[in-house]
Amino acid sequence: MANNSYSGVKNSLVEANHDAEFGCTLKELRSLMELRGAEAISKLGESYGDTQGLCNRLKTSPADGLSGQPADLEKRKTTFGENLIPPKKPKTFLQLVWEALQDVTLIILEVAAIVSLGLSFYRPPEAERENCGKAAGGVEDEHESEAGWIEGAAILLSVICVVLVTAFNDWSKEKQFRGLQSRIEQEQKFTVVRGGQVIQIPVAEIVVGDVAQIKYGDLLPADGVLIQGNDLKIDESSLTGESDHVKKTQEKDPMLLSGTHVMEGSGKMVVTAVGVNSQTGIIFTLLGANEDEDEDEDEKKKEKEEKKKQRKSKKQDGSLENRKKAKAHDGAAMEMQPLNSDEGADAEEKKKSNLPKKEKSVLQGKLTKLAVQIGKAGLVMSAITVIILVVLFVVDTFWIQNLYWVKECTPIYIQFFVKFFIIGVTVLVVAVPEGLPLAVTISLAYSVKKMMKDNNLVRHLDACETMGNATAICSDKTGTLTMNRMTVVQAYIAEKHYKKVPEAENIPSNALELLILGIAVNCAYTSKIMSPEKEGGLPRQVGNKTECALLGFCNDLKRDYQTIRNEIPEEKLYKVYTFNSVRKSMSTVLKMADGSFRMFSKGASEILLKKCYKILTANGEPKVFRPRDRDDVVKKVIEPMASEGLRTICLGYRDFPATEGEPDWDNENDILSGLTCISVVGIEDPVRPEVPDAIKKCQRAGITVRMVTGDNINTARAIATKCGILLPGDDFICLEGKEFNRRIRNEKGEIEQERIDKIWPKLRVLARSSPTDKHTLVKGIIDSTVAEQRQVVAVTGDGTNDGPALKKADVGFAMGIAGTDVAKEASDIILTDDNFSSIVKAVMWGRNVYDSISKFLQFQLTVNVVAVIVAFTGACITQDSPLKAVQMLWVNLIMDTFASLALATEPPTESLLLRRPYGRNKPLISRTMMKNILGHGVYQLIIIFSLLFAGEQLFDIDNGRNAPLNAPPSEHYTIVFNTFVLMQLFNEINARKIHGERNVFDGIFNNLIFCSIVFGTFVIQIVIVQFGGKPFSCVALTIDQWLWCTFFGFSSLLWGQVISSIPTSRLKFLKTAGHGTQKEEIPDEELDELDDMEEIDHAERELRRGQILWFRGLNRIQTQIL
Repeated sequence: MANNSYSGVKNSLVEANHDAEFGCTLKELRSLMELRGAEAISKLGESYGDTQGLCNRLKTSPADGLSGQPADLEKRKTTFGENLIPPKKPKTFLQLVWEALQDVTLIILEVAAIVSLGLSFYRPPEAERENCGKAAGGVEDEHESEAGWIEGAAILLSVICVVLVTAFNDWSKEKQFRGLQSRIEQEQKFTVVRGGQVIQIPVAEIVVGDVAQIKYGDLLPADGVLIQGNDLKIDESSLTGESDHVKKTQEKDPMLLSGTHVMEGSGKMVVTAVGVNSQTGIIFTLLGANEDEDEDEDEKKKEKEEKKKQRKSKKQDGSLENRKKAKAHDGAAMEMQPLNSDEGADAEEKKKSNLPKKEKSVLQGKLTKLAVQIGKAGLVMSAITVIILVVLFVVDTFWIQNLYWVKECTPIYIQFFVKFFIIGVTVLVVAVPEGLPLAVTISLAYSVKKMMKDNNLVRHLDACETMGNATAICSDKTGTLTMNRMTVVQAYIAEKHYKKVPEAENIPSNALELLILGIAVNCAYTSKIMSPEKEGGLPRQVGNKTECALLGFCNDLKRDYQTIRNEIPEEKLYKVYTFNSVRKSMSTVLKMADGSFRMFSKGASEILLKKCYKILTANGEPKVFRPRDRDDVVKKVIEPMASEGLRTICLGYRDFPATEGEPDWDNENDILSGLTCISVVGIEDPVRPEVPDAIKKCQRAGITVRMVTGDNINTARAIATKCGILLPGDDFICLEGKEFNRRIRNEKGEIEQERIDKIWPKLRVLARSSPTDKHTLVKGIIDSTVAEQRQVVAVTGDGTNDGPALKKADVGFAMGIAGTDVAKEASDIILTDDNFSSIVKAVMWGRNVYDSISKFLQFQLTVNVVAVIVAFTGACITQDSPLKAVQMLWVNLIMDTFASLALATEPPTESLLLRRPYGRNKPLISRTMMKNILGHGVYQLIIIFSLLFAGEQLFDIDNGRNAPLNAPPSEHYTIVFNTFVLMQLFNEINARKIHGERNVFDGIFNNLIFCSIVFGTFVIQIVIVQFGGKPFSCVALTIDQWLWCTFFGFSSLLWGQVISSIPTSRLKFLKTAGHGTQKEEIPDEELDELDDMEEIDHAERELRRGQILWFRGLNRIQTQIL
């Protein structure tokens, strides 16, 4: 892979040298991007003069960007490459077939079938055949004994069938993942300037020379050089491993690298390298990262270690080769900084691989445990079956018949032993529920596909099922519970509180001028109000919605903010302190004509008011603003606004006279004090109309909804009451971040779990909270042991700093519209419409997955129990399994592949939300299900054994028991097989309900897959019985016999009604099964290695991993339950 990508780079280098149209080559740009700090600045100065010179060479404009002409864009793509890293080739169908063939039970069957096939061609002379015992003789028809090879061939054919079906399932699953992945990649858009217009384009469309706008929360999609920046800080840990944020300025360090996160500020950059030529792309290419993408977590240790060795050698070889190539290209050694830390990265990677992963998903844990238990039981049963068959044969032949082992008879005896062995293996095949992982995957993949329509973009498959167990949801307020369409509806300005937007004439001109100028320059220039899409519609809000509300306020006051922005473009802003969760405010400094400075600030009202020492009066003049006045404003203005659910924002300014010289801009505490308050505005963000109903559903389903917001406590309480999170008369509590921290920390300032345990059960609203508070709360709820069962917590987040909380939660929801790229990367599910009611849909789908698996289990275990007992008992009594190997494989195919498809694709219903979450420790097989399994098992066994031992009298046919080797198929055994399959088919309908419901047909026609599979199986069964002949050991049956078989099958539906009439509570002897494991077990060696490492927050570590790099995109989807 490394070599392929590199040859691509080589070709583009050649092209670049030929193409003299641009003033710089790909090679020059790559070597420029490898430099940092002062080195980069001097190189930029030497080669291009400055960033303007670089833009000229790249034929782009810092203000207007590229023209956007298709021909120009195409030329740039061919010269400098496209912005994507070639994805790993999908596995071919043949590879998947080969993987499916690795199944141990199938291998054993293949070997046995081949031996059987070989031996069936050996025929001893007739005279000696008589001496080999009763069982060997008695074949009257010459042709029948010649057909002995058919069973071996049929088993091989069945195995091929099973393998092809499995491979096809895997192939379609992988195809689905790729579809999902490309869908997610298309969702990723980035803001660029083209032809003077700010537009959003898919990340893959970015080309060298594009001018990209970057802002807080972005994940940079390409390398570039900073043209203009405000307070820009970048987290480069994914490339360098340095956790400190790097400050980027044009003067000191203008180099911006792909895969790094913007943690603060905003700016513009000119793109200089994309795709495999960007720093991230180079590292990926050299490490051959694409090759090791989707390693299966559950692979055996040996394979793991081998792969590690291979990977190491691959990495080293790749790095060496490519370094040589790089030197050859440059004529001198290229200084590739990221590569110098290659070994370090390797060691880091090794360390990480030793960290325990997130706990296995609940369902996976339970299923793995159950499958192992069933597998062990099956192994024991099959071993006993083989032993009993061999012992009976040996006793009968050599003791009762008193024969001796004759050399000529050896192949015949071996043929018997092989036949017994095949019967044993067949019992094992039926007993091992290999359909379980398939059912889980099908169910999850189906759900994921359908959840897209419900605005849930699932990035990690198991999150879908975990959501069904959720007991708590910690939701943001803005945009999730509310509409995120903000408007200023009240204002306090010039000592007057306006309950609706005032007329411009009523505001003193001086105050109005300051207000409009402050809003225009102190809102990010990426936020703007656009004309409505439809005539008469609402104006479109682009960018930060709170800022859009303020800009809309300007328009309501009949003033145009855009003219001010045209006069003062972004480049002329002297300094910008961008909004972050610590400051809770944003400030912009302008340099005035007389050399003085004026700073405008906006932020959370109670925080910013404390920094105001003056306020504008009714005549527009500033007057002293004492603490007593401040308390008055809080009581009379801010609290009434907040109690109506309005978000309050304070706007202020400060002048720095020219006489005092330039202030120290880095001393933020001094700068952000002594403000003059211009206005306090109340911004309304209406609750989404569907939210109260969705929250009611959650509460009825046993899920606690908590609101975690940065707004003030009164606003939060008002919105929580409107949503139904807080109900009148409840004794739930609302806390502010500060108070929450005070209550959960001891004297030393350490967080104590016992203290959190006293708070979280009653906590419903956490206001004025920081992202750290959110993480603490989530961690506290998850680690808590006060509730009966471990809480499963879902969290919503949109900001960069929500990353750790989203990672820590069992399921992290990121906002598709308002969410930053960092939040999306850390999440499990992306809400494409940012709507809380979509979370409720996710809960429904999650519960449905759980129920689908339980339905499948109930069905499969009934078949397992019956088939194993029939094969075992039949073999012991009649020395032959009533169900032949090929028939068993057909039954296995019905119950594994087809049933998993039919039962795993049941659509969810609202009734799923009427019960409480199952919880992590609830067994997969409830007592009701156990009652159904045993009840139907008993019915089926009675019918099968009656037919087996009395069928010849009932139907007046020949007895099929004790037939000699290679005897022709009998009507008797065909009836047994046919009845068995039809009982399973009708029982599949019974299995649709697992909570003891009577109407098993309820909603059956909503699931076309189910109907077509049941019908299809029935048709194939008719074909097998009527035309299957020797390979399937079947004889064509009469209409009468078919009706009887169908009647026995249909009766299982009637029997189901009898079973559901018996109250489960009466059946005390019933046990549950399939309990989950509490933690994923970590091997001892890994634990030892963990002890040596300093303790570190796993969520944070995961967030910082190099794998978050943009171009890996979301390939992690493929490390799912495969």
